[in-house]
Amino acid sequence: MSKSKWSLFVILLIAIGLMVAACDTAAPETIQEIVEREVTVEVEVPVEVEVPVEVEVPVEVEVEREVVVERAIPRTFPPVGAWPDSIVVFEEPSADAAVSRMETGEIDLYAFAVGNVDVYDQVRESANLDYYRSFGSYNELSFNPSGPEFGEGQLNPFSVAAIREAMNYLVDREFIVQELMGGMGAPRWFAFNNASNDYALLADVARALEFEYSYNPELAEEIISAEMEELGATLENGVWTYNGEPVDIIVLIRTEDERREIGDYVASQLEDIGFTTTRDYRTGAEASPIWIQGEPTEGLFHIYTGGWITTAVPRNLAGNFAFFYTDMGLAFPLWQAYENDPAFYDLAARLDESDFTTIEERTQMMTEALELSMQDSVRLWLADRASITPRRVEVEVAADLYGAVSGSWLWPFTIRREGELGGTINIAMPSMLPEPWNPLNGSNWIYDMMLIRSTGEMATLPDPFTGLAWPQRLERAEVLILEGLPVASTHDWVDLDFADEIVVPDDAWVDWDAEEQRFLTAAEVYTETETVNRLSTVYYPEDMFETVMWHDGSPMSIGDFLMAMILQFDRAKEASPYYDASAVPAFNSFMAAFRGVRIVSENPLVIETYSNLYQLDAEQSITTWFPYYAQGQGAWHTLALGLMGEENGDFAFSSAKATEADTEWLGYVTGPSIPVLADNLAEAAADGWVPYANTFSEFVSEDEIAARYENLDVWYERFGHFWIGTGAFYLERAFPIERTVLLQRNPLFPDPSDKWDRFAEAAIAVVDLDGPARVTRGQEATFDIYVTFDDEPYAAEDIADVKFLVFDATGELAFVEEATLVEDGLWQATLTANMTQQLPAGSNRIEAVVVSNLVALPSFDAVSFVTE
Repeated sequence: MSKSKWSLFVILLIAIGLMVAACDTAAPETIQEIVEREVTVEVEVPVEVEVPVEVEVPVEVEVEREVVVERAIPRTFPPVGAWPDSIVVFEEPSADAAVSRMETGEIDLYAFAVGNVDVYDQVRESANLDYYRSFGSYNELSFNPSGPEFGEGQLNPFSVAAIREAMNYLVDREFIVQELMGGMGAPRWFAFNNASNDYALLADVARALEFEYSYNPELAEEIISAEMEELGATLENGVWTYNGEPVDIIVLIRTEDERREIGDYVASQLEDIGFTTTRDYRTGAEASPIWIQGEPTEGLFHIYTGGWITTAVPRNLAGNFAFFYTDMGLAFPLWQAYENDPAFYDLAARLDESDFTTIEERTQMMTEALELSMQDSVRLWLADRASITPRRVEVEVAADLYGAVSGSWLWPFTIRREGELGGTINIAMPSMLPEPWNPLNGSNWIYDMMLIRSTGEMATLPDPFTGLAWPQRLERAEVLILEGLPVASTHDWVDLDFADEIVVPDDAWVDWDAEEQRFLTAAEVYTETETVNRLSTVYYPEDMFETVMWHDGSPMSIGDFLMAMILQFDRAKEASPYYDASAVPAFNSFMAAFRGVRIVSENPLVIETYSNLYQLDAEQSITTWFPYYAQGQGAWHTLALGLMGEENGDFAFSSAKATEADTEWLGYVTGPSIPVLADNLAEAAADGWVPYANTFSEFVSEDEIAARYENLDVWYERFGHFWIGTGAFYLERAFPIERTVLLQRNPLFPDPSDKWDRFAEAAIAVVDLDGPARVTRGQEATFDIYVTFDDEPYAAEDIADVKFLVFDATGELAFVEEATLVEDGLWQATLTANMTQQLPAGSNRIEAVVVSNLVALPSFDAVSFVTE
């Protein structure tokens, strides 16, 4: 049977809902827009590395001709830290142009999940280029729910949930995928990726809802018309009007990819049922001030053509309802405008908090949430994208199966030119520096976050092929779970155990007093013994505070962890000088499960966390308190300068607070915040000032305070910004006008360069299904399932499951059965005589579904056969 070039690439997006998940696993997913959240990874390596040789490698990097950076960078052997000396990142909006520039060697890697079939063909046919496949990006429509009227009296139909829900009928997802995306994707209805275990778990519910909300423009028009009349609008000569004026729908349309065509299509569909539309074409940087930073009540847009990427293989998507549909998601004005049916909000919060005791209860809750999310439809999901990240053949990097390279947490540790130590890698991406960077509530764009990840690190990092966490800065962890809860472990760096009762100790910190600036203990707050579902204990290495250094040369200290703990509470307290109303919903969700934290040992650092929140994987059920925040890593002394400025009203960490207070959105890299931060540094250094002094003084010495500010002052004088982390690269310079960023290898980074080399390539199984083209009803038929990787048989011990699905001539699923192992790389699907007898005459289809232990993405193949 002939197969299209995309059969192996797209079929998993279409068919995965028909399989049963091979394992029940879960963890906070990583989402990013084009927006994102985090997760985390490592292998055990010796901390001390023998350094017999040290050489000076001169580096000259030219940026936009006029900016030249020269520095001698010491390299050691065996190599430590990042492989290249420097990375130059610049803007190239066009994927076509990027590929042409890659052919000439001007660009080494295009950091974007490209979904254009023509670009794919060009890369695939080039001898100089290669690509990584990824499955984590997707498109949707974000509705502005404010209203029913905007500030100047314009009607917003999408303030009505029923109209948003009816938009599902107005949009033909199949048309979008096939015609506008060139077949590189699969239709999507829900906040779940199609290629995920949670979708597979709920396949029957999902399929029913997909049928219920399938394309039906007549029904859409009927529902929308009724609701428009309820709002007081009238249809005059085929045009909807309100207070004598046409109802004009502003569609904010992204221009860099297929979303331009999607936006045009949606606008045309709305025009066909009587709406007037304004098509506002914008790049990402141009759209951001409108939909991210703008106040929804001003009515600057009705619909935004959103694009997202899940930056790590998701272990648990239950939190997506809270993230995408409620004010618990992000501290941006649009999210804070979301108002939900109370039942949906409560269900979303409970799923986000793992407020269930069995898989069956979780499944029922997810079923209800799927149904309620369709009724809410503040987001209308359109399609999962089958994407590639183009690269030159000599460039190597650990790409994530969902997040590609731009979303990969391992990219800064693994990127290199084959056979080369040092040198410069040139990376292009569609947009550069669209929003300000700050660790608490700064830019969440994929383009910014890729660069931010290179400058920081987390305590754990996600396996790019399975999503499971590996330790990066942790030494080990222990997870104690209440007996009976569905938690399992895979890796031996986590010790999982169960107990009949887990009691919160009296000296655990359980809340924060913003007025007295101190933690409140369990003995002070709880009136009776408090028990929890989970105790997480993390153990950091004995030498961490000696070997892990901030880019400005300051050793990491317990103060950095203390700041992370305080900020988890303080900004949501009205008594705090740093109070931010947009932080309250997420804080309330956190407090619903959190019951206490205790520093067991300061050096080596050991921290216990008591909570009712757990994940189905022990690896994802740890709480690290590592100083990596929602949008990047933050040292206590750089965050202190931001807090001082926020208290003075100079700027705000969140865009929501900045908008409300009519002030700057804080940025640590460029813009008007920089001179204010410099003034704050001078003042803090002169006075020895720290925020939360009542608590900080117990853990941070005056000598550390003085040294931190002195180091940062030297850093600022040299580089002109305040962005520091402990990652493999540091930010040399950012050039917003030239749309260029220069990253340099961090000479203080302690890890061996080859630490993550084992994640260079995902062992994605290739499946070939072969069998008879014709089958006689009532007779047995056997189909061979060949499973390979790199043209070699896939070891049976690395295969978790091989199933086959049979669809009859009517398209109905007739059978789901386990295949039989013959030998490494070969399974057989046997249709018994009884099974073939039940198949009606006509063309049937058999699909093989292969699940590997080494990667989280199933592999598929399918062939047709005729029964007669």
